[in-house]
Amino acid sequence: MKATAMAHPIQGLVKYHGLRDDLERFPYHDSISVCTAPSHTRTTVEFSMEYDDDTYVVDGEELEGAGFDRLERVVEKARGMSDAAHTVYPCRIESENSFPSNVGLGSSSSGFAAAAVALAEAAELDASPAEISTIARVGSSSAARAVTGAFSVLTQGVTDEDCYARRLQTTLHEDLRTVVALVPYHKNTDDAHKEAADSHMFDARRAFVQDQLAEMKAALRADDFERTFELAERDSLSLAATTMTGPDGWVYWQPATLAVFNTVRELREEGIPAYFSTDTGASVYVNTTAEYVEEVEEAVSDTGVSTTTWSVGGPAKLLEDDHLF
Repeated sequence: MKATAMAHPIQGLVKYHGLRDDLERFPYHDSISVCTAPSHTRTTVEFSMEYDDDTYVVDGEELEGAGFDRLERVVEKARGMSDAAHTVYPCRIESENSFPSNVGLGSSSSGFAAAAVALAEAAELDASPAEISTIARVGSSSAARAVTGAFSVLTQGVTDEDCYARRLQTTLHEDLRTVVALVPYHKNTDDAHKEAADSHMFDARRAFVQDQLAEMKAALRADDFERTFELAERDSLSLAATTMTGPDGWVYWQPATLAVFNTVRELREEGIPAYFSTDTGASVYVNTTAEYVEEVEEAVSDTGVSTTTWSVGGPAKLLEDDHLF
């Protein structure tokens, strides 16, 4: 009745904004990402008659309102897939992040992925990673890809049979290093989904992204580092254009974000393979190789931002005897 899991957050490579269904969180098109490590979320789940109500705690704070409702939908999806009698009991979930949340580093992806894997175990589901990814998806579409880990794709669909995550085969995980430029700036990804869908550029984005997806899959199959991260950089600019041109003109990049962009471009002019990428937030991923990572981190740090270096994270997994409560 109790289980604990760990998942790594994602860096979007071909990203999505806008949802066909706000509850099931079906996106308008496929999306591709790579998980980052050692950043992670650890989550413990327990169904027990000793509890009065469902209770969810993230980084020491009990969820209420929209945050509670969002996680409750994930729990209810797992309950609906289970034949285990104890899932009718109240559920307690506690979760801890090893990295800052709500700053554009994918904490919702690792959080809901870890919850889904732990829920599947606690609810005694005989579920495949693809099936577990559909549980995570109702919390965050990105979380579906954090379940399968490394380089993964979430396929477009309007049913669980179509909208699930799977791994993409490539060897780029061996050499990829990501320098994270932390630019604190609180944001709400759900706001970005709504803003983007109302942008006059949204239909153009949906048309543009189909070629991006095809090219990204081909680049990964070919283990083409430069092409993969050139595409991710271009996609970051395309995605931001839709939120910047939404009804509220939401610009989440900060001066420090743009300083990192400029530094990355200067590094490339010097022949160093470095490419920037952003998700929904002001923080920046700078993708490079193991050979150049120290030089890249030094240059990014010189802009005045706090940095850390991550590598590629694997799929979400269960942890034995490492419960949070």
